[in-house]
Amino acid sequence: MTDTHQDNPVRLSELALAFLKLGTIAFGGPAAHIAIMEAEFVRRRKWLTEAEFLDRLGAANLIPGPSSTELAIFVGYTKRGVLGLLVAGSCFIIPAAVLVSLIAMAYVRYGSLPQVAGILYAIKPVVIAIIAQALWNLARTAVKTRLLAVIGLIAMVLSLLRIDPLVVLAAAGVLAALPLLLEKSFAGIVTISGIGLAGTGAATVAVPVSLLRLFLSFLKIGAAVFGSGYVLLAFLRVEFINKLHWLTEKQLLDAVAVGQFTPGPVFTTATFIGYLVAGMKGAVLATLGIFLPGFLLVAVSGPVVGKIRRSRWAGTVLDGVIVGSLALMAVVAWQLATTAVVGWFTAIVALASLAILLRFKISSAWLIAGAGLLGWAFKAGWG
Repeated sequence: MTDTHQDNPVRLSELALAFLKLGTIAFGGPAAHIAIMEAEFVRRRKWLTEAEFLDRLGAANLIPGPSSTELAIFVGYTKRGVLGLLVAGSCFIIPAAVLVSLIAMAYVRYGSLPQVAGILYAIKPVVIAIIAQALWNLARTAVKTRLLAVIGLIAMVLSLLRIDPLVVLAAAGVLAALPLLLEKSFAGIVTISGIGLAGTGAATVAVPVSLLRLFLSFLKIGAAVFGSGYVLLAFLRVEFINKLHWLTEKQLLDAVAVGQFTPGPVFTTATFIGYLVAGMKGAVLATLGIFLPGFLLVAVSGPVVGKIRRSRWAGTVLDGVIVGSLALMAVVAWQLATTAVVGWFTAIVALASLAILLRFKISSAWLIAGAGLLGWAFKAGWG
């Protein structure tokens, strides 16, 4: 990586305004965010060359966390070092976090009203369609070999057996690296692959709500989620439904829907959950917890990421982790679909949304907005 921030510095205020704008208008999920940043910083502002932008994008995809948010953090680091990192990342996250907190307040107060219930009733199947489309697109790129396809199937089975997502991802990375391990020696493979079953017998006991536990849970998730932001759903489900029993399936799906139809990072789903669990303090701590690892990882990996990307071992393990992430995403999509698609109306919405997404290049925000209006009308009297 080059030290572009030294060659062509920008003012911190200019950096802040640019990312506040993006955080306010960047609808459509990570892929859309990346496209908007390319247009803004490569073609319009010329802060980065195309090659520099792609280098940062590759770096963001190598580390855990939300790739588009980490790309924003990388841009800030490139232009103004550590201060730029903090300013760019914070300004990209804050607009969405504030908006999601306001929606969470309204949800807690009005979520049981028929009109609001109708909006969410129709939005949920659209979320399932969006996840299905993302799975289809990502899998075509990620599943490069038969071995990776088999690893994906194994990861799905482990997830269905309620193995911890972190263990599933670790096992996927190890399995992907097996051919390289065999090139070196056979010794130690049995020990390594034994990781895959560790910690599977944990009992699911209700845990009292604690701000510290809330923060640490999101800190752990933020440091572990690879791949698409939708993989976050698997971690949230295991942590807050299966382990802590702080959320219901309905609340999780509603949180995902809010993360979809608001601008900025999908990871602000954490803000919504934090508010549901512990009010405004919970929203703030959940947001800090989920995004803090991304800031730290960008700061640490920035100087060495070029060497990591060229490593045969790192690339192979990463391929396995990505396929494992997609497997987690597929399982959680199926589990959420059983809650979201519950009648003829939601089935039609889900199928129509998937067909539109696969056929046309349309922002998911427009689909969600349209479905929300349709659901409101349906519950108000058409149904």
